[in-house]
Amino acid sequence: QVQVVESGGGLVQAGGSARLSCTTSGLTFGDYAMAWFHRAPGKEREVVTCISRSGGTTYYLDSVKGRSTVSRDNGKNTLYLEMNNLKPEDTARYYCAAGHASSRDYCSVFPIFYEHWGQGTQVTVSS
Repeated sequence: QVQVVESGGGLVQAGGSARLSCTTSGLTFGDYAMAWFHRAPGKEREVVTCISRSGGTTYYLDSVKGRSTVSRDNGKNTLYLEMNNLKPEDTARYYCAAGHASSRDYCSVFPIFYEHWGQGTQVTVSS
């Protein structure tokens, strides 16, 4: 049984930082492209960042570019998202997603690509 579990959310002051982690089990982590999505209240789910199996290809949503870093540790089956200079508009529930990828250098910005999802972790940024 595949499990995807996020951690690291919470209440952060504007300008602060947060580090989210996503640990998986029941799948061969290195075979999966990974992504972080978020859903803010009243808004659609959107990709924040994705990272390929090798870690060599990444994508960032424009609004987080330069403030966020995605990384993965294939030996620990864990995905990370470091977010800095957080803004109130970053407030959302953040979801980790895993999608099996034949290419080591591909990740997708589309939710449909990802077959395994976590329950999410809430990040709330206070002004």
